[in-house]
Amino acid sequence: MSCAEPPAADHAARRVIPIQASAAPAGSSLYVAEQKIYPRSVSGRFANWRWALVALTQLFFYGMPWLQWEDRQALLFDLVGGRFYIGGLVFYPQDLIYLATLLVFSALLLFFFTAVAGRLWCGYACPQTVYTELFLWIERHTEGDRQARMRLDTSPWSPEKLARKSAKHAGWVLLALFTGFSFVGYFSPIRELAQATLQLALSPWELFWVLFYAGATYGNAGWLREQMCKYICPYARFQSALIDADSLIITYDARRGEPRGARSRKSAEVLAQGRGDCVDCTLCVQVCPTGIDIRKGLQNECIGCAACIDVCDQVMDKVGAPHGLIRYATENGVSQGLSRAQMWRRTLRPRVLIYGGALAVLGALMVWQLSQRSALLIDVIKDRGVMARLVDDGQIENVYRLQLLNRSERTLHLRLDAAGLPGLRLLGGERVEVAPAAIVSLPVQLRLPPGVANGSGARRVQLLAHDLDRPEATAFQAEASFFVPR
Repeated sequence: MSCAEPPAADHAARRVIPIQASAAPAGSSLYVAEQKIYPRSVSGRFANWRWALVALTQLFFYGMPWLQWEDRQALLFDLVGGRFYIGGLVFYPQDLIYLATLLVFSALLLFFFTAVAGRLWCGYACPQTVYTELFLWIERHTEGDRQARMRLDTSPWSPEKLARKSAKHAGWVLLALFTGFSFVGYFSPIRELAQATLQLALSPWELFWVLFYAGATYGNAGWLREQMCKYICPYARFQSALIDADSLIITYDARRGEPRGARSRKSAEVLAQGRGDCVDCTLCVQVCPTGIDIRKGLQNECIGCAACIDVCDQVMDKVGAPHGLIRYATENGVSQGLSRAQMWRRTLRPRVLIYGGALAVLGALMVWQLSQRSALLIDVIKDRGVMARLVDDGQIENVYRLQLLNRSERTLHLRLDAAGLPGLRLLGGERVEVAPAAIVSLPVQLRLPPGVANGSGARRVQLLAHDLDRPEATAFQAEASFFVPR
């Protein structure tokens, strides 16, 4: 989707001309080899924001596994034990609803920001963008900026070239290994993992995942780079369904910039020459990490990093023209000449309000779910071999198996009880101890005196677990069915 009609020359260049299969010379290919992209370094306000997000995300990623919560790791996904520790909360596979809610919330958040301002996630916080920036930083400090890297790649092999290439790949490998180690540290206690690494005593699975994730980081950020964004990541394919003419995107103001060409710094001479503000320096293409020309309009490959805005503003300063030839704007804003305030007011449109409302409701629901989350989960399993039976003195007995899951990090001392029918008694749970983050399974019997139940069938009853250490607290509760035989 383009924010402005490109020049006639661009239309001509973009026409599709049918090619007969027989016209291709023998041995030629119908596919053009992918050209390597050498992004030029750029500075500016958006570059500063991007590096701030790189620092913030990596401070979290590398630092979070080292934070402690009491006597354990603050954030740990213990797949072997089936426990997930997030701060003071302990989650189990039975808490899958929280993960599902979080995934839906994240998807809605992505849709919301895309509808408002395009691919902000891709340009500033996506792991592919973040690690590509880090790998490029290493590349620039070992091989130089764009022109130096291009000369180095085309020059014959020499001791200097070998040294620079070796230093670059050594830096890449070290960063990738540290990234893989940190990733595994979310699933295996990182302090123990560090000690095992120093002693060369990693388990086979730990070693495999460290190397696997390191290899993925090295390959994606070092070699694939823009290929991930252009061909592999599906987000670019469906972003057009999420944005519209009032979404903030990176745009080139063709009415102001065309016709392109070298221009004088004097406004009178510029008017006499009939030139636009674009001097056709191609710096916007050189700094683009995916190698596109934003002057041709918004393209799937654009990740919204705004590097072209930073470098274009610098060029405008040099030629004495105002900023904003390339800027964040909406398609309607550019075509209709809307002010920034008018464009922002038009962001409050139905799809944005729907996404925002859904986010607010789902976020409130998540907070409510967590606030109502019980420290003890009681799972009642009815003994299907014996639905109900008569025992001593004509009492009716039902047999159950209880699974008590301690979601807290303190030992629970419990007394089990039953309610729901007059005279209902529970046998087998006078005192139960459940260790922190542990599961206890035990059989219990419910007995009902004769003559209490009128008629046969199922009755709803409650199984209660009283916290003996906190007698004032409300008892934990679970529903069950009590069957009365005919």
